[in-house]
Amino acid sequence: MTETMTEILRLSPVTCAYPDDKYENLQIEVVLPGVEKENISFKITDVSFYVSARKEGVTYVNSYSICCPVNPEKAVAKYSNGVLKVTVPYLQTLDKLVDVKIE
Repeated sequence: MTETMTEILRLSPVTCAYPDDKYENLQIEVVLPGVEKENISFKITDVSFYVSARKEGVTYVNSYSICCPVNPEKAVAKYSNGVLKVTVPYLQTLDKLVDVKIE
């Protein structure tokens, strides 16, 4: 069987994005079980990010919007135990958030 005839399962990875405790950085976590670090591609702009990763028979791929602009040049990524963790600073901190009363 040739490579072109082999079926590759394409999946969207489980992803979570949230501000850090001081609302200065966006924390992005992408779950990529069984993927080697060399097989991961992560690209980021000020308003979006793209992830692609592969392991035998599976390709994880998707792109995501970011709600608040970030500084992509200062992004830092670490991969451990099947989870890619990216920290990227917001262009403007979220310190002016307003509490909304919930009724």
